[in-house]
Amino acid sequence: MRAEFIGTEGRVLLDTVRRLYRRNAWGALSKALSKIHPGELAWIFRHLTGKERREIFAILLQSENIGDFISELDRSIQVELFLPLELPAMAQVITSMSPDDQADLLEELPEDIREQVLKKMEREDAAEVQELLQYGPETAGGIMSPDFMAVTGEMKVAEAIEKVQQLSEEAEMAFYLYVVDDQQKLQGVVSLRQLLMNSADKQLDAIMETDVVAVSMETDQEQVAQIVSRYNILAIPVIDHDDVMLGIVTIDDIVDVIREEATEDFLRMVGAGRDREILLKSTMQNALTRLPWLLASWIGGVLAMSVISSFSAELSQVILLAGFIPVITGMGGNIGTQSSTITIRGLATGRININETGKYISKQIKVGLLLGGLFGVMLGLLTWLLYANVQLGLVVALAIGASMLISTLLGTIVPIILRRLDVDPAVATGPFVTTTTDVFGVAIYFMLAKELLAL
Repeated sequence: MRAEFIGTEGRVLLDTVRRLYRRNAWGALSKALSKIHPGELAWIFRHLTGKERREIFAILLQSENIGDFISELDRSIQVELFLPLELPAMAQVITSMSPDDQADLLEELPEDIREQVLKKMEREDAAEVQELLQYGPETAGGIMSPDFMAVTGEMKVAEAIEKVQQLSEEAEMAFYLYVVDDQQKLQGVVSLRQLLMNSADKQLDAIMETDVVAVSMETDQEQVAQIVSRYNILAIPVIDHDDVMLGIVTIDDIVDVIREEATEDFLRMVGAGRDREILLKSTMQNALTRLPWLLASWIGGVLAMSVISSFSAELSQVILLAGFIPVITGMGGNIGTQSSTITIRGLATGRININETGKYISKQIKVGLLLGGLFGVMLGLLTWLLYANVQLGLVVALAIGASMLISTLLGTIVPIILRRLDVDPAVATGPFVTTTTDVFGVAIYFMLAKELLAL
């Protein structure tokens, strides 16, 4: 989708579609819809009411691009539009989609409806989709397409080019030809560029790349995305345990995976669940999803309050101490969040080797010391200038430095430990780091004040 579409152009098209709909100008509306790109049309549908979606979708059912449009929609909207349809209409629309998109949509439908739809589809199409449905939805098998260009090593370059010309519309990715043997085992790969640069009578086994990057059908989709990104390829073959080729995962699916995984990670890091379509959920569902993380933060606040209350005598003697609490907890929380975000993202993208974390942790500790020392000195000097109290300046300087160092350490180590324990760090790191930082930061602050100010 063009970036500018989400701005003024998107709003203009949305208003146009709504205006034609309200005027019951069905002919003009159908003509306008046919000129809108499926991705942009999906954005428009996200902002329509349920009634508007259903009635406009009835017009789109006759469109040639209905399959591309459905593939661009959010899963919840797909289900919302599909469930009211008659079974023959469901089967007809699903058949117009690519096999991997068919499997994704059928996975979201209730099992009884899914089975009925499959019975209405052509036997060959239904068998292809059922094979994809046996794999996990977030695995290479679940996102792969079974439509790929398979050739034999004995085939000549001229024959391969002719085959590309004949089958390019049916294949998911025509830039690569995969060389297989009689048992469909993957032997090599030939790019379209290699075909065009070699003589017509050359055999493919003489020009193919034998060191093929491939993944098994159980490989997690996030790992598949990392591999494709690392090797800069447009598609990656999916094989079984006997090296038999099952399908390919293409770059457009990889882009979707990267976006989905990144969105999911960030949502979980802030305690907003893992549902990528949270903005489409009801008020109650939104509240219940975000409740646990906020509850953890509330508990952390209560613990910090208890720590402050235990130093009430010291606080009553030097009331200025209260004014620095928000600064100390705020700076500690911010640097802890930064450290945990950087670490979690590094683990997710493979930039941090889980087996060699010592150097990384050491580097982050130095960063915490540097930033903690800098802001400690700045706050200490400011305190001394404002209140002409050297001891108080020293207390807040040491407290903010210690708080930021501990927060950096926790934000770095906790995700690594959780990953080693096979626990998703994006889920548990946020609440733990925030709560611990507040409690430790306040406790260190008051203990330093008690000792250095002789309270």
